[in-house]
Amino acid sequence: MKLLYAIKSLDYAYGGAERVMADVTDDLSRKGHDVSVLTFDKPGGVSFYELNKDVKRISLGIGNPEKRSTIGETLKRISALRKAVKAEKPDAVVAFMHSMFIPAAIAMMGTGIPLVASEHIVPEHYKSRKFEFLLFIIASFFVKRFTVISEKVRDLYPSYLQKHMEVMPNPVFSEEDRKTLPKPENLLRKVILNVGRLDPQKDQKTLIRAFAQIAPYYPEWDLRIIGEGGLREELETLVKQYGLEDRIFMPGLTKDIAAEYDAADIFAMSSKYESFGLATAEALSHGLPALGFADCSGTNEVIQSGYNGLLVNAHDRVSVFAKGLSHLIQNPALRVRYGMNGLKSVEKYSSEKVATNWEALLNQIKATEPRVNKYKSRREKSLFPATANQNFAVKSKSAEVTVVQSENQ
Repeated sequence: MKLLYAIKSLDYAYGGAERVMADVTDDLSRKGHDVSVLTFDKPGGVSFYELNKDVKRISLGIGNPEKRSTIGETLKRISALRKAVKAEKPDAVVAFMHSMFIPAAIAMMGTGIPLVASEHIVPEHYKSRKFEFLLFIIASFFVKRFTVISEKVRDLYPSYLQKHMEVMPNPVFSEEDRKTLPKPENLLRKVILNVGRLDPQKDQKTLIRAFAQIAPYYPEWDLRIIGEGGLREELETLVKQYGLEDRIFMPGLTKDIAAEYDAADIFAMSSKYESFGLATAEALSHGLPALGFADCSGTNEVIQSGYNGLLVNAHDRVSVFAKGLSHLIQNPALRVRYGMNGLKSVEKYSSEKVATNWEALLNQIKATEPRVNKYKSRREKSLFPATANQNFAVKSKSAEVTVVQSENQ
């Protein structure tokens, strides 16, 4: 199949959805499909998460993906999206997150090409974003299928949307990288690890305060928070207030997240809500026992309390989280057992299995979609000549579209 995946940014965005797209397109390309990735990034950029060398990169270069787009930029993006889709003529377009599938739904009206909208958040995200949810509803009339992370997430949406939703888990690990045994105990410092955007949703403030409560009793334990975001300054100030600069570390982003999991002893996810809990599932795949809140969607689906980790009630977030950390710290044998069970619990999230699920869904859509005689105008030429390892640019009044063979990604 010829597939076009689209997402707002890969150069300036480094969250779970971006990583999932890189992994899925890599696996589909390895399966022999012709895969392209389209973003609003500037031409010549480098994806934070490495793309497969055979995946073509399309950079529309309109606006700044790190900032909210203006009305003018949005209209230009829609026009450029339509031009790129018409030129590529894929069997299907898969747009990740509402920041891309909403403009794609408008851009692709009347093209005859099916659009799959891949949603990576839960409805709670839209509680304070009513206009965004209205656009979501409007876009749903032009979307062939929605994908959501789990059955529990699908059940949170209105019934009229659930009818068009397919469950598509996030890939967590590849079979060749999977750990077969829990990690050995560190001989020196012990590490509690948190991975996530520095954002109120992830609630690292609760994690820091909980660690501060127990730090005096466990002097050999440290806390590492991997990620970046708008709360960095506040979190650093909080660490200084507790005088824990030598025990709590926030090194920022890393492309070698596996090394962080391998060096840790406990994974602590303090989020208020998650769509899936990708970082938690990754931690489990590395043999780490996990701790989270029982009312946190996503987290409570990945962590099976008493089997691969602990879920604590959120009536007093700081104190109960501190007690959960203490319980895991005091019971090394329990940590090993949870770690071994964690390896078993994430088997269904292997990248190979998820790619097969994507392939089956897209084949089904292709088989049921009526073929349309699309865009035979002599003036509409393909953006993607067959010549390999070259860069091509097509200029229009609305935007510049650059296609880059991603051999250097």
